Amino acid sequence: MSPDTLLPPAIVLSSLLPGLLIFFLKEKSHRLRTALNLGGAVVKLTLVVWMIKGVYDGHEFEYRWALAPGLELVLSADALSVLFVALSSVLWLVTTVYAIGYLEDSPNRSRFFGFFSICVSATVGIALSGNLLTFVLFYEILTLATYPLVAHRGTPDAAQGAKVYLAYTMSGGAVLLIGAIGLQSLVGPVEFTQGGILGDSAEALRPALIILFFVLLAGLGVKAALVPLHGWLPQAMVAPAPVSALLHAVAVVKAGAFGLIRVVYDVYGVDFAHANGLLFALGILASITIVYGSVKALTQDSLKKRLAYSTVSQVSYIALGASIFGPIATIGGVVHLVHQGVMKITLFFCAGNYAETLGIHKVSEMDGVGRRMPLTSLAFTVGALGMIGVPPVAGFVSKWYLGLGAADSGANWVLIVLVASSLLNAAYFLPILFRAWFRAEPGAWPKEHARRGRLETAGALLWPPVITAVLALTAGLFAAAPFSPLEWAALIAEREYGR
Repeated sequence: MSPDTLLPPAIVLSSLLPGLLIFFLKEKSHRLRTALNLGGAVVKLTLVVWMIKGVYDGHEFEYRWALAPGLELVLSADALSVLFVALSSVLWLVTTVYAIGYLEDSPNRSRFFGFFSICVSATVGIALSGNLLTFVLFYEILTLATYPLVAHRGTPDAAQGAKVYLAYTMSGGAVLLIGAIGLQSLVGPVEFTQGGILGDSAEALRPALIILFFVLLAGLGVKAALVPLHGWLPQAMVAPAPVSALLHAVAVVKAGAFGLIRVVYDVYGVDFAHANGLLFALGILASITIVYGSVKALTQDSLKKRLAYSTVSQVSYIALGASIFGPIATIGGVVHLVHQGVMKITLFFCAGNYAETLGIHKVSEMDGVGRRMPLTSLAFTVGALGMIGVPPVAGFVSKWYLGLGAADSGANWVLIVLVASSLLNAAYFLPILFRAWFRAEPGAWPKEHARRGRLETAGALLWPPVITAVLALTAGLFAAAPFSPLEWAALIAEREYGR
């Protein structure tokens, strides 16, 4: 086999093999476990950089494994898959550093990092899936690998949160499988192809295809946290901070949103979806989710739950971009896949730092925390302002292109949704920033831990959110730079629309 054929599976295996080895390590094997974690992350990122250049130049990377006639596992790379796999690889490396510091004195670290690596391998497999069968397989592996991470603490709350998570996501996976089988029975093997696969058969099969679209939407909507399928997400906040970061920024919710993009553009085709009202239905559902998630976030005193409902809202910007017919809105939705990931992982890292260092779990406990933990709070501020859409943070770029796309396509009602959402974002983030920077410190923090580093907390906890906050700023300030997320999203839109 050629290197081009082997590259996609090598990217998946670069985290899977270290993860399997980690399961067999003793708890005291800290250095070897760290070396395997970081080594796998660095190798994966190196391979992804190689793939990025090739895909940009029009190079093909594809691996096929025939299981039976008409059934193949396919790993391949196009512009969309490379964007998602690059996000996963970069943020996995940063999250690994954070998780090593966060779990420094915790039990069951080998079990945690083993499942952690499998989770990322499944996410990368989803990104590189070349057909619907492969996507469904990795989609279910992701569900099973994430369940032990949510339940990791072993408390009754953790067990209950993991049970709710598993019930939702397994049900969604079953619905997705039904949709995939139904679609393959109608049109044959469903390979992801720019412009869609339906072709001349679309009109004759139109009623069945429309029904199956909503079946697939329901299956993917669970992980994408579309209302009313979002109930698992706030419950899963009992997980450790690195897991919450992984769920919201890299893996689970992004897998659902990525799947929606694949179905709209590379299965049904945006022209068929638009002509049959499927995009409008998706847009209405995404808009309801955006507003609902923001309103619910306003009512949460728990910091992680406020961030969780923010994710419910913010991830639906991706679906909203896919629902607006036209390349400009597509750019806005696709680039938000990256921008939301970088900003949201920053916020969850910071929430973990507040909890780990000062015992802060609630918004009402954050008075004066900006003076006690200035770098963490500065990173949180960047992430929060980006979520609101304040320039020059990356979130502004996403919302700007979504607004331009809506105006260009005549979907002016989307502008109302964007304005309302941004005002609600400000309503639930700005009070946090006000408390952190302008309120007086309390007489004592809820549970101040001993300083675990020369700065405000351990370096492994402090520098990851600082780095991701800088990435969020850089993605906004240098949005027009070559190979930036925005430029790559424009390349994806150009190839999907053929112009």
